[in-house]
Amino acid sequence: MRRPRATYPRATYNIVSMTDGIVQHIERFRFTRGAVLVERRNRGYSLYHAASGAPVARLRPNAGNDRFEVLYWSLGKQRWSSTGPFGRAVLPLDDALRFIAHEDIFWVLI
Repeated sequence: MRRPRATYPRATYNIVSMTDGIVQHIERFRFTRGAVLVERRNRGYSLYHAASGAPVARLRPNAGNDRFEVLYWSLGKQRWSSTGPFGRAVLPLDDALRFIAHEDIFWVLI
């Protein structure tokens, strides 16, 4: 028996953040499961499914380089959690976006 999908309220996005080059880069990336909206928030970037508003992933910049820690929304913990099988997954931006696009854990709420 499938459980009903949760509905998420539409998030309001800060238009000022659209001048951020990283936000623009992420929003230009073609995710096969649908477009995402990006919000720069609390020292990182939160990605939301554009159609449903559901959280998809969070990218937290790694200090001192061009890599990002990739997090997913944990239903059990009700917070962003690490995705790596042995701890944190820290990747360059393009690799992080490909990782998000191809792993099911990011899209379970969609």
